[in-house]
Amino acid sequence: MGRPETVRVNFGKPIPIFPLPSVPLLPHAVAPMHIFEDRYRQMVEHALDSSGQIAMAVFQDDDWKKDYQGRHPVRPCVCLGQIVQHERLPDGRYNILLQGVCRARIRKEFKPEQGLLYRRGLLAPIGSMQDEDPPELLDARHRLTDLLSEPPLDQLTASESVCSCLSDLDTPALAVLELIGVSIITNDKARYNLLCEGDVDRRVDIIEDELLTIRNLLVRAQPQIDPEAPKGTHNN
Repeated sequence: MGRPETVRVNFGKPIPIFPLPSVPLLPHAVAPMHIFEDRYRQMVEHALDSSGQIAMAVFQDDDWKKDYQGRHPVRPCVCLGQIVQHERLPDGRYNILLQGVCRARIRKEFKPEQGLLYRRGLLAPIGSMQDEDPPELLDARHRLTDLLSEPPLDQLTASESVCSCLSDLDTPALAVLELIGVSIITNDKARYNLLCEGDVDRRVDIIEDELLTIRNLLVRAQPQIDPEAPKGTHNN
């Protein structure tokens, strides 16, 4: 987790927009991507010749399923990503690693241009690109550690690694919040709300509410087994 060193974003220049059905990336996180469609191969090629930055967006609704090749509306909030590694395959496809840089909002999307296969827009930043934790996040670290280290949330695949990051004070809590967002929060609405929220305290609230929801769901899903009862029976 972390940001590429010395990343600068020119919000006055058009940035490629790559829409997907759900939020694939948050700041600090890294997403591996296999690029095979012509429009996105062109996008990556052009991005590599420029800033290496791509805005990962989310489709507004499910209409994209009816005509994926169309130009369907996207939601306003995006995660601006930086290509930190790339491999161009012999047939023109790419494997890339995209690292989240910051939250942003689409303030203008440009009309299609001849010869340009992908979408572009002007962005405005959401919140700040701070890397140092505000003091109030120390309490949040403790609360989140308690939640994720106790049953049943301690059984989640990512809980151990997240708790390890939370206990390491050299790892910014800001980055760990994003790690929770991409590795534990699977609810599309909650993850998009995290993407849109520039205030870190409100992001903590969203994450805590979602973890409590997951905990309650897991508790209800657990069979109420009486250890003294004959095997194969359970309490009502």
